Amino acid sequence: MPEVETIARGVHARVRGDRITGAWFSKHKEPFKSPAATQGRGLTGRTILSVHRTGKHIVCELGDAGVDEPSAQWIVHLGMTGRLLVTTPDGPLAAHTHVRLSLESGRELRFVDARRFGRLEFRELRRTEGFCAAGQEPMAIGAAEFAGLFRGRKLAIKAALLNQGLMSGVGNIYADESLFQAGIRPRRRAGRLTRSELERLRLSLRAVLTDAIRLGGSSVSDYVDANGVRGFFQLEHCVYLRTGLPCRQCETPIKRILVAGRGTHYCPTCQG
Repeated sequence: MPEVETIARGVHARVRGDRITGAWFSKHKEPFKSPAATQGRGLTGRTILSVHRTGKHIVCELGDAGVDEPSAQWIVHLGMTGRLLVTTPDGPLAAHTHVRLSLESGRELRFVDARRFGRLEFRELRRTEGFCAAGQEPMAIGAAEFAGLFRGRKLAIKAALLNQGLMSGVGNIYADESLFQAGIRPRRRAGRLTRSELERLRLSLRAVLTDAIRLGGSSVSDYVDANGVRGFFQLEHCVYLRTGLPCRQCETPIKRILVAGRGTHYCPTCQG
């Protein structure tokens, strides 16, 4: 989520109020949840009113000429390797570029995705509802609502945190880091955590996400922001991808296990 939030803020700052004058789409069909031709027709001529994050998606609110109310949305899911970049038309064209939106300002908004796991969707708001995430927003959820998400659940708390139907936007890195900050083992059954443990986890999750956004996200793979700049939160990781290294608090070697099929990192002492 911090990576998506960082990109959404960067794109918003650079293209808000700009008008889309043309659209080019690659021949690969995988990234296009809506047909490329439909997206091209719907995007061209519309003004970008705002760009924001909803869950793990970037939502571009689009308006007709001279109208401030959104009439359409362009919804971007970055998948594992997706990038949304603002550049000039003569800027280096990255391999695996799937979309180039020409803007009235003379810039381009490009979608790049090497593994093609990302998805792009266009919604005409006169015909369908606007996009909304299925789960709760982790940065805004209150204590009672947070505790209620896990009441009676038998799955591991790490798996529960990654369930996008419960909360939207929590990924593997931030689940591991938040559980470490809260002192909770990732295999603990979610429904057996006490109210105080859940409140500690809620506050830890919010703090970790806030710090990650401030530092531009974690660049542990292909992630860069809207300007092509890598994030710095990976330098602050306490457990994620630190298998065998000493814990930053107690020097116990960090362990790696699998929880719900996902690589999971924790400190056996601090998360006792």
